Amino acid sequence: MKIFYWAPFLSNIATVDAVLKSINSLNKYDKKKEFETHIIDAVGEWSQNDSRFKKVNIKKIYKKDIYKLLPKGSFLKSRTSQMIIFVKSLFNLKKMILKEMPDYFIAHLIISLPLLLFSIFNFKTRLVIRISGTPKLNFLRKFFWKLCSKKVYKVTCPTFSTYNTLKKLKIFSDDKLVILFDPVISVKEINKLKHEKMDLKFRNNNYILGIGRLTKQKNFQLLIKAFSKISKKISSLNLIILGEGEDRGKLEKLAIDLSVEDKVDLIGYKSNVFNYLYNAKCFISSSLYEDPGFVIIEAGFLNKIVFAADSKTGPSEILKMSKRGILYENKNYEDLVKKYLDSMNFSDVKLNEKKLNLKKYSSNFTTFAHFKNLRKILVN
Repeated sequence: MKIFYWAPFLSNIATVDAVLKSINSLNKYDKKKEFETHIIDAVGEWSQNDSRFKKVNIKKIYKKDIYKLLPKGSFLKSRTSQMIIFVKSLFNLKKMILKEMPDYFIAHLIISLPLLLFSIFNFKTRLVIRISGTPKLNFLRKFFWKLCSKKVYKVTCPTFSTYNTLKKLKIFSDDKLVILFDPVISVKEINKLKHEKMDLKFRNNNYILGIGRLTKQKNFQLLIKAFSKISKKISSLNLIILGEGEDRGKLEKLAIDLSVEDKVDLIGYKSNVFNYLYNAKCFISSSLYEDPGFVIIEAGFLNKIVFAADSKTGPSEILKMSKRGILYENKNYEDLVKKYLDSMNFSDVKLNEKKLNLKKYSSNFTTFAHFKNLRKILVN
């Protein structure tokens, strides 16, 4: 059974890792050798010098690698690049599907292109699309999705909140909608990487950790503001943020303005975040929205207490009304400060109960659990 994945990306977002782990789960646990997996490389994004990409089969559909030339960063630049990928890939993707005739085509990003092609051409391939969060649907987009919905075999949703939202929209019939948790947890890999050496300066375990791209969505400004208040009460505490992005300058200036530049470390992108997570005092997600929120699940697996903004999707579902962690009001740094300081008075029993609940829940996101559930979709 030939399976092609479609996920043209512009930056190293969590979806890239999810696609790789999905493929690796099929390759690793497919004892019957039922599946042959490939990633479609639209404009050279999957041909970059990344050791993770060397372990998967990549199908190039372009003549010239233009990935590094694409504008990246702001919303407008990203939308422009997505349109370029759409136009450049339109005929190449059609040609490749007709030639290779994969059994399944699994689309994670820029799903409008496969939706259009599958609606126009009578491919024998089954189309599976992944939709996360709350889709922004204007009249035209909703009409387009509804028009294409008959050619979609399954729509996978990473959370129940997305599943319920799509069910209410009635764009896709209920029998097409299915919950498929992302393959976030690779047990052996995490247990190995969490012990890797890290900078001695961060080994005292007395730091709050934030992880993600330095963008508006991740809302690290809120985290730095909250930390500036918390550090006045707990002077020995530090804040580490892992990630890179266009907001770096703003965040560095904010730390200086709040006089916490000596306590806040923006240490850039790290291929291994698990050693930092493992040694952290806690993990705080300040994102305006997530679906589901991979690092929250990873932190839970590593038995960390997690604070997260109570957004409509992802974190609120994972932390389940603060039973698996601590939720604070979205966009409200003062509430985060209050919740953090209140937690200092929690008993060990109460904190350990939250940690244990989240660790148990994280088992739904292992690569093996993903393989079993994805196989049910594909084989049936």
